[in-house]
Amino acid sequence: MSELPILPHGSWPSPIPAELLVAGAAVPTDTWAEDGRTWWSQSRPDEGGRIRITRRDPDGGTVDLLPDGASARTRVHEYGGGAWWVHGAALFWVSWEDQRIYRSDPVPDGAGPDDAARDGTGPRPVPDPVPLTPPPVHRHGLRYADGRLSPDGRTVICVRESHPAPGTDGAEDVTAVRNEIVALAATPGPDGVGEPAVLVTGPDFVAAPRISPDGRRLVWLTWDHPDMPWDSTRLWVAELEGTGSSCRLTGMAHLAGGEGESLVQPEWGPDGTLYVVSDRGDWWNVHRVDGPGELTPVHPVAAEVGRPAWVFGQSRYVVAADGTVWFTYSADGAAHLVAVRPDGPVGDTVPEGPGGEPFRGLDALHPDGARLVAIAQQGRAEPVVVEIGVPGGVAAAPVVRCPARDLGLDPAGVSVARHVEFPGAGGRTAHALFHPPTSAVAAGPAGERPPLIVTVHGGPHGSAYPGFRLATQFWTSRGFAVLDVDYGGSVGYGRAYRRLLDDAWGIVDVEDVCAGAAWLAGQGLVDGARMAIRGGSAGGFTALMALTVRDVFATGASHYGVADLTALAAETHKFESRYFDRLIGPYPEAEETYRERSPLTHMAGLDRPLLVLQGEDDAVVPPAQAELVVAALREAGVPHSYLLFPGEQHGFRRAETIVRAITAELYFYSRVFGFTPADRIEPVEIAFAERLDRATIG
Repeated sequence: MSELPILPHGSWPSPIPAELLVAGAAVPTDTWAEDGRTWWSQSRPDEGGRIRITRRDPDGGTVDLLPDGASARTRVHEYGGGAWWVHGAALFWVSWEDQRIYRSDPVPDGAGPDDAARDGTGPRPVPDPVPLTPPPVHRHGLRYADGRLSPDGRTVICVRESHPAPGTDGAEDVTAVRNEIVALAATPGPDGVGEPAVLVTGPDFVAAPRISPDGRRLVWLTWDHPDMPWDSTRLWVAELEGTGSSCRLTGMAHLAGGEGESLVQPEWGPDGTLYVVSDRGDWWNVHRVDGPGELTPVHPVAAEVGRPAWVFGQSRYVVAADGTVWFTYSADGAAHLVAVRPDGPVGDTVPEGPGGEPFRGLDALHPDGARLVAIAQQGRAEPVVVEIGVPGGVAAAPVVRCPARDLGLDPAGVSVARHVEFPGAGGRTAHALFHPPTSAVAAGPAGERPPLIVTVHGGPHGSAYPGFRLATQFWTSRGFAVLDVDYGGSVGYGRAYRRLLDDAWGIVDVEDVCAGAAWLAGQGLVDGARMAIRGGSAGGFTALMALTVRDVFATGASHYGVADLTALAAETHKFESRYFDRLIGPYPEAEETYRERSPLTHMAGLDRPLLVLQGEDDAVVPPAQAELVVAALREAGVPHSYLLFPGEQHGFRRAETIVRAITAELYFYSRVFGFTPADRIEPVEIAFAERLDRATIG
């Protein structure tokens, strides 16, 4: 066996150019299954970040269902999700351009130019969409999400978010935004589209309207400020009468939930039994609703079945046609698929991917007869859409229906994450995913420990991603170690762990990311003098705080990070406008605490280089936040770079932005840590670059 070339960490040649992160990328985001057909949506960075929807028919033929340039994406809660749903063969979707709901029906045989491809070997004709909701008075003034069809297919029931017109009285007041459940006709009438009927109004937030199999009842979730959906939610039920915009609810009743209990994903079984995920036992587990306040665990597991409702439409369990409850959870680096059959027996399997390795996670479960479809996360390849046969409540081997890109990577050069535990704040256990530097074409010098990049997830009630991410491999294949920290407050470890961030954002998270990095250095796995921290949004906040109040990291990168908590509390959108009451305290009563926890207050402590990346149209963390940081760095003479990306919102979606951001970060770290990348990189302008003295930084 030949020896690998010895090269300094960071300068390894990589088979992953930045352009590969976006060229042909099509990450699946959701699925649906019905009548033998399978649908999935995909994010397409090289198409401006638009969300496309594809249908696979029983004969294997496929069709991309949206017109050229159209994107199925909603702005409800700003984070979106639940932007499309299916009934029979009809697709209902929300257009990013105008936020209206559209209906797309299959093109009849013989009606399209590509109809000869009905043998499954070619594309199918694209249907013409028909709008179902009125145009808004102003852009994105009416937004829709999380819809379902009545069993007879005549009525759409969904969430609507209404925004006052800019410049009108009260338009800047987030309490003027209304979140409601509405009903509308599933087909346009002779006079076109009509005004939807409002079924539920009053609560600050509504979600998950689900219609019973007989069409006679509706359940939904609500919550009110200052709660977030992972704090406290309530489950309601009412009788549903009428069709279309003539619908109304009667006999509304509170079924479950309240202070200190988070409910997510209510679902009806085929016999009318109601289920919901509750965290009343610390873990988000599936429960059967037996009556008001009466929840019975279906099959308790010490793991999370539910996920935090940052976005609509998440599905981690389903009820099959035979009454079997199927749910998924992850443990020990593998995804489990559990069947709880009506007659009592329980099956727990670990589905394997094409390479024989267990899937790392399963999401977006949907049932159709004796099969399930899902998005499967893998350890050595990108996510795939799979079909799993479940005859008689027994899971068969998964079949891939939407494969991952062939990236041409040598398996020996892929860094597979492993879960690590380390002493966090106060001696308690904290969690992270560790990706060691890995290459099939180079090795580091003997005795040289690799530089470390600590990645901080967003949220802050989010979690590290357990599967393969090409962006992580971008770093590990060049000789970096990467640590994704699930600091106290992260989801995936039960409600008690989630609650560790109460009144402690900017404290517990900072302690844990610093402790994780120091622990790795103490284990001899990384170079303690060459450690960087990076994060986006809330992760950017933690990164900035770690750089300003601690001296663990030599440099970092803030991706649209929160810098001024007082400004964010005053400027942010409705969904998050009271988020910080629990994390920090009510505003403005706790204004002094907001200032103390803000990175801007501690900028005098930031004497290390910083890269700042920001979207110009970000409504969650506006550019003013980044510009305050840059101004403070400039005033103090600290080396820094600032890149502002036009047209980008909260989270980068455009191919050119993604490529420029990650190559700028690599260039920035190379200047700070003193290595020469193997890549040809467009340099970024670094203010006060003459002060980048490796001796003083290290």
